[in-house]
Amino acid sequence: MGPGIFLIAILGCGEGDAPCQTVRTLDTRYESQAACTAATEAALTRAGDVDSPVIVAQCVAAGAAPKVRADQARRPAGGRVDARVSPLRT
Repeated sequence: MGPGIFLIAILGCGEGDAPCQTVRTLDTRYESQAACTAATEAALTRAGDVDSPVIVAQCVAAGAAPKVRADQARRPAGGRVDARVSPLRT
Protein backbone atom coordinates (compact mmCIF):
# COMPACT_ATOMS: atom_id res chain seq x y z
CA MET A 1 0.00 0.00 0.00
CA GLY A 2 1.34 3.37 -0.94
CA PRO A 3 1.22 6.58 1.09
CA GLY A 4 -1.85 7.78 -0.88
CA ILE A 5 -4.14 5.24 0.79
CA PHE A 6 -5.92 6.21 4.02
CA LEU A 7 -7.87 4.11 6.51
CA ILE A 8 -10.12 5.02 9.43
CA ALA A 9 -8.90 3.92 12.85
CA ILE A 10 -11.43 3.80 15.68
CA LEU A 11 -9.83 4.69 19.01
CA GLY A 12 -11.02 4.34 22.55
CA CYS A 13 -9.74 7.08 24.85
CA GLY A 14 -9.72 7.63 28.57
CA GLU A 15 -9.54 10.99 30.25
CA GLY A 16 -6.83 13.66 30.17
CA ASP A 17 -3.55 13.11 28.38
CA ALA A 18 -3.58 9.30 28.37
CA PRO A 19 -2.93 7.89 24.89
CA CYS A 20 -5.92 6.52 23.02
CA GLN A 21 -5.85 2.85 22.06
CA THR A 22 -6.73 1.58 18.61
CA VAL A 23 -9.85 -0.57 18.91
CA ARG A 24 -10.19 -1.40 15.22
CA THR A 25 -9.14 -0.27 11.78
CA LEU A 26 -11.85 -0.24 9.14
CA ASP A 27 -11.33 -2.08 5.85
CA THR A 28 -12.51 0.69 3.54
CA ARG A 29 -9.63 2.41 1.75
CA TYR A 30 -9.71 6.07 0.75
CA GLU A 31 -7.66 7.67 -2.02
CA SER A 32 -7.33 10.98 -0.16
CA GLN A 33 -7.27 12.21 3.41
CA ALA A 34 -10.21 14.51 2.61
CA ALA A 35 -12.40 11.59 1.53
CA CYS A 36 -11.36 9.65 4.62
CA THR A 37 -12.10 12.57 6.93
CA ALA A 38 -15.54 13.01 5.37
CA ALA A 39 -16.38 9.41 6.34
CA THR A 40 -15.26 9.58 9.98
CA GLU A 41 -18.52 10.80 11.52
CA ALA A 42 -20.49 7.93 9.98
CA ALA A 43 -17.79 5.50 11.14
CA LEU A 44 -18.12 6.79 14.70
CA THR A 45 -21.87 6.33 14.62
CA ARG A 46 -21.35 2.66 13.73
CA ALA A 47 -18.75 2.22 16.52
CA GLY A 48 -21.28 2.32 19.35
CA ASP A 49 -20.12 -1.05 20.68
CA VAL A 50 -16.77 0.37 21.80
CA ASP A 51 -16.58 0.36 25.60
CA SER A 52 -14.59 3.51 26.29
CA PRO A 53 -15.35 6.92 27.84
CA VAL A 54 -14.46 8.68 24.58
CA ILE A 55 -14.60 7.26 21.05
CA VAL A 56 -12.79 8.99 18.20
CA ALA A 57 -11.96 8.23 14.58
CA GLN A 58 -8.71 9.22 12.93
CA CYS A 59 -7.63 8.92 9.32
CA VAL A 60 -4.21 7.38 9.01
CA ALA A 61 -1.99 6.58 6.07
CA ALA A 62 -1.95 2.85 5.39
CA GLY A 63 0.74 1.23 7.51
CA ALA A 64 0.96 4.15 9.97
CA ALA A 65 -0.15 3.94 13.57
CA PRO A 66 -2.68 6.48 14.85
CA LYS A 67 -1.36 8.74 17.60
CA VAL A 68 -3.76 10.83 19.62
CA ARG A 69 -4.39 11.61 23.30
CA ALA A 70 -7.86 12.07 24.72
CA ASP A 71 -7.29 15.79 25.25
CA GLN A 72 -6.28 16.18 21.57
CA ALA A 73 -9.18 14.23 20.12
CA ARG A 74 -11.46 16.23 17.85
CA ARG A 75 -15.03 15.14 18.22
CA PRO A 76 -17.75 15.73 15.60
CA ALA A 77 -20.21 18.47 16.57
CA GLY A 78 -18.11 19.28 19.63
CA GLY A 79 -19.18 16.24 21.62
CA ARG A 80 -18.63 12.57 22.16
CA VAL A 81 -20.20 10.15 19.73
CA ASP A 82 -21.65 7.15 21.54
CA ALA A 83 -24.47 5.30 19.79
CA ARG A 84 -25.23 3.36 23.00
CA VAL A 85 -26.93 6.45 24.43
CA SER A 86 -28.17 7.96 21.23
CA PRO A 87 -31.42 9.92 21.55
CA LEU A 88 -32.49 8.15 18.36
CA ARG A 89 -32.73 4.85 20.22
CA THR A 90 -35.63 4.10 22.53
